[in-house]
Amino acid sequence: MYRFIFNKVKNIVPRISNTELIALRTGNTHLDSQMFDGNVTLPKKISNVNNSKFDKSKIDLLLNKYGDSTVYPSKDTKDILYFLGKNKFFSFLIDEKYQGNKLSTQELSNVLTKISSKNPGLGVTVMVPNSLGPGELLSIYGTEDQKENYLPKLSNGECIPCFGLTGPDNGSDALGSIDTGLLKEENGKRFVEVTVNKRYITLAPVSNLVGLAINLEDPDNLLKSGEEGVTVFLVEKNFPGLKLETHHNPMNLGFPNGTVKGNLRIPLDNVIGGEENVGNGWKMLMECLAAGRGICLPATANASSKTSTFGIYNYIKHRKQFNIPLIKMEGVSNKFCDMVYNTWLIQTSIAMTNNILDQGNKPAVISAIMKEQTTERGRMVINDAMDIHGGSSICSGPNNFTQKFYNGIPIGITVEGSNTLTKNLIIFGQGLNKSHPHIYDLYDSIVTDDLDKFKLHFKKMIKHSTKLLGKSYLGKLTTDNINKQTVDFANLSNFIALLGGQIKKNQSISSDMAGIMSNLYLAYSVMWYQENYKVSQKLTDYCLNRLLDENSVLFNRVIDNYPGSLRLLLKNMKRKNNSFNYDSNRELLNEIESNSKIMNEIEDNIFIDDSLKKLKSLDNLDGEEYERVYQDIISVEEYKNI
Repeated sequence: MYRFIFNKVKNIVPRISNTELIALRTGNTHLDSQMFDGNVTLPKKISNVNNSKFDKSKIDLLLNKYGDSTVYPSKDTKDILYFLGKNKFFSFLIDEKYQGNKLSTQELSNVLTKISSKNPGLGVTVMVPNSLGPGELLSIYGTEDQKENYLPKLSNGECIPCFGLTGPDNGSDALGSIDTGLLKEENGKRFVEVTVNKRYITLAPVSNLVGLAINLEDPDNLLKSGEEGVTVFLVEKNFPGLKLETHHNPMNLGFPNGTVKGNLRIPLDNVIGGEENVGNGWKMLMECLAAGRGICLPATANASSKTSTFGIYNYIKHRKQFNIPLIKMEGVSNKFCDMVYNTWLIQTSIAMTNNILDQGNKPAVISAIMKEQTTERGRMVINDAMDIHGGSSICSGPNNFTQKFYNGIPIGITVEGSNTLTKNLIIFGQGLNKSHPHIYDLYDSIVTDDLDKFKLHFKKMIKHSTKLLGKSYLGKLTTDNINKQTVDFANLSNFIALLGGQIKKNQSISSDMAGIMSNLYLAYSVMWYQENYKVSQKLTDYCLNRLLDENSVLFNRVIDNYPGSLRLLLKNMKRKNNSFNYDSNRELLNEIESNSKIMNEIEDNIFIDDSLKKLKSLDNLDGEEYERVYQDIISVEEYKNI
């Protein structure tokens, strides 16, 4: 019987490429696996994570000096890079042994948030050497000689790194048409001959140490260890044939970004980690990409949303139209409540995720959730801020505190795996295979043709599904809450798993399931934050209710579009579409105005520049001084006609 079932399952199981297998086997799981199990326990908050020797006063020094400067191209470029290197801003992933100043995840996130809150381009410049790049790759995989040679130079800014992966034909499909090189040998020396054509490479125009991802082929069987496949090389700027001659201009944000090109003959000695790491590049990149997804890009979204929300709050309290402060107009205050809602989701999810990462976890699926959700919700915050700020937001000048974020947010949405790719294929698609308690083991038993292993995990899968189905039906008797939605998500995931290979084609279902999963993660983050920091139960409840309502729509849509007759079994998980209660926003606004902890939390760890200081100062001014500062704030830059 089990052989019959085995063969049936084998026919519906999606084909998984070697690159997908590597991704599934990289990192670990956390809350994501608990959600697929239908039972989540909030992680414990850890302490003593802010214990680095980095002098944080240097952040204010940096921003006061270069906060309004374009990093590249600019007359200040060399000075900025020198300042960053001298003051150890490139050393946050490097151990003290190599003159680094390694930060915890929480510390790194805080540093990047504050820098990006004033100057997103400067934030990107600091971010890249402290996420995906030669520094992290060398720290984890480099030989001792490579570490001793390069890590101190990276730490003090003598070496400015960049990493070349993306090319004209490989973007979201990172390995689809990656530069391919042939392993050759001349005079007893082995090298890879390759034509490199990389683009969108951050820091490339100012870099003097370049990491390169290349697909190595070995037709003459010259390898002594390792194997063919994606391999990570390291070359210096003066390497023969290397060209760093052109740059891009991403959204006028003013950070270095450009191309890496050339016809190269790279010695095999230049492989990061030596010959044994030939062909190991994709695994290396998968482990390291999580930093950009899970830490750096969320930090930039946090910076933009917190700064914009802080600025808009102080603006609408004082800006009047029709002799009424904007905060008293529900059309404005409703948008502001949306801003607070999404900002709070970003901030709380970052806090819990940093806590998870600082415990030594490397949850790839959670990192994908964080990348997609924080950048998308950051975009919502900026759009609402622009609408409220009106004409002041569409005119460049010192009083426009939203423009830089508006220009920058599409970059975060696009890079490190576009959000379309991330939501449609990675979060739920990868999550189902990686984070589900039984599916990967079932798949592995089929790949290895291990019938005994299949029997074991098939029985476990049946037991798991039956338990969840029972819980789901019993849960129908209770009020819809996060626990019930988690059970229903896990139950629904089991039914979707039955689609097998169809899941890759049914990206709409995968996307909506990713939305449900992401919203559940955000909901648990909000609960975790309130449990540990006790800011506002009213704001917590408001966020939870909205997330559950968002999920209700997604649950109904997935169930209504589930193919086949099994849809009838899913009807119990359908939800009432509740209409939004206007009073909820009114109550939240009252809570924000009466509970100073909320805006204090949002203000925390952002750089308050002159325009924002003036806005905040209005609360303590009156008479002529108030009017003078107010008129200064609402003014926009004026330029002489040509």
